[in-house]
Amino acid sequence: MRQHLRTNRIAQPALQQGHGFVIPHLQGLGYRVIAGARRPCRLPEGVEFRLADSLKPITLLPALAGVDTVFYLVHAMGAGAGFHRLEQQGVKNFAAAARAAGVRRIIYLGAIQPIPCNSRHLNSRRHCGELFREAGVPTVELRAGIIIGPGSAAFEVMRDLVFNLPMMVTPKWVRSRTPPIALSNLLHYLGGLVEAQGVDGRIFNAAGPELLSYQQQLQRFAAHIGKRCPIIPIPFLSPRLSAWWLQFATSVPQPIAKALVGGLKHDIPADDGPLRALLPQHLLSFDEALTESLALEQKLGAEQQGEETPLGLRWRHPEYGFYDRTASGEAECLASPEVVWQVLQQLGGEQRYFYMNELWVVREWMDHLIGGPALTRGRTNPDRFVKGDMLDSWQILGVDEGRRLDLLFNMKAPGVGRLEFNIQPQESGLTRLRVTAHWHPQGAWGLAYWLAMLPFHLFIFQGMTEAIARQAEARAGIPVMD
Repeated sequence: MRQHLRTNRIAQPALQQGHGFVIPHLQGLGYRVIAGARRPCRLPEGVEFRLADSLKPITLLPALAGVDTVFYLVHAMGAGAGFHRLEQQGVKNFAAAARAAGVRRIIYLGAIQPIPCNSRHLNSRRHCGELFREAGVPTVELRAGIIIGPGSAAFEVMRDLVFNLPMMVTPKWVRSRTPPIALSNLLHYLGGLVEAQGVDGRIFNAAGPELLSYQQQLQRFAAHIGKRCPIIPIPFLSPRLSAWWLQFATSVPQPIAKALVGGLKHDIPADDGPLRALLPQHLLSFDEALTESLALEQKLGAEQQGEETPLGLRWRHPEYGFYDRTASGEAECLASPEVVWQVLQQLGGEQRYFYMNELWVVREWMDHLIGGPALTRGRTNPDRFVKGDMLDSWQILGVDEGRRLDLLFNMKAPGVGRLEFNIQPQESGLTRLRVTAHWHPQGAWGLAYWLAMLPFHLFIFQGMTEAIARQAEARAGIPVMD
């Protein structure tokens, strides 16, 4: 009977990063899982997707219909200086919808709190937990330290620094201590809280078995992969300057890095005794957690090879960043999405790239001179896009017929990139075409390459979308306005 109840209980992660691990863990425990997010994403088989945006209350009640337990994994650090306002408003909206939908329990993943605390990031996490508890929905707050696992922002900062820098110039905040926790240990706690008794309204700390400074973690990470990486401390490097520096050394977006650094300047010890007593398990050491994380990356990367995921793109290249930098251009068109797609299908080969083909040729010759494949022209299939086919030196990663095309960048460069085309009908009757370049840099050189190319990207992609729109309108018999 217990297994029957577990199988039919619905757990919904309201997700950003981390959902790729929480969901299969919950499935393994026998739960039916619904994933809620602002836009569709890669999900395991058997998982239902529902649109859910915490800043758009109209989306929340339908998303929560029939849901028993919610894992709230949302943060807004990437939004910049006012991220705490977005986080708190999102919690208010979500809590009201959860109460109206009759949700039995919210499990909120927060952050371990130092005392005193002057970090906007950590203070916002604490306040969000308070807002949930005040809203009248039974809430369990699980406060975690640095999570040692793929996609964890603090871990990805560490990873980028160790894999890509021959030496590190670090501020004094790297000496602050925190109890990092292995991803698998955190998942055990999250899954166990679904049916734990007597936990509503409580706060638990989730910590690993060691209290380590960020510098110690960097040094042990470097030793773990067999790399010597000297660390030179600079006491006058402020958190603000540290965040600025990190944007040139790691792939983690600058607003997230700035928020993280604000929290890393504190010593953050944690009493995790109550949670260990409630949900006992073997806690992995930092080195054991590293071994687990890197092995998990390899496993998932192999499974996702050839897909539009960070782990699939950096498989065999651990030095590539998890987070991407983006540049885009877009245009609105009077022609239908079907006609825009017909024009887009001419991409590559003889048609080339619709706009400033001379610049494309220059980039191809630069690649050719260093031994790259960019002068390989032509298409495997000249009539339609097929996943896995070659389009000049690009490989087709994904196709959603009539709506989306995703290409893998195959030229030689310090990182890995893809080019994504999206065609969307608008309520106004127009069709929007958007082209976005995604770049996962290889450390500082990859970031420097991206910054050097960024002005050209913005110029070319805007011109490309406009050129495709004009051709689509001409094909549809719509007069072209100069």
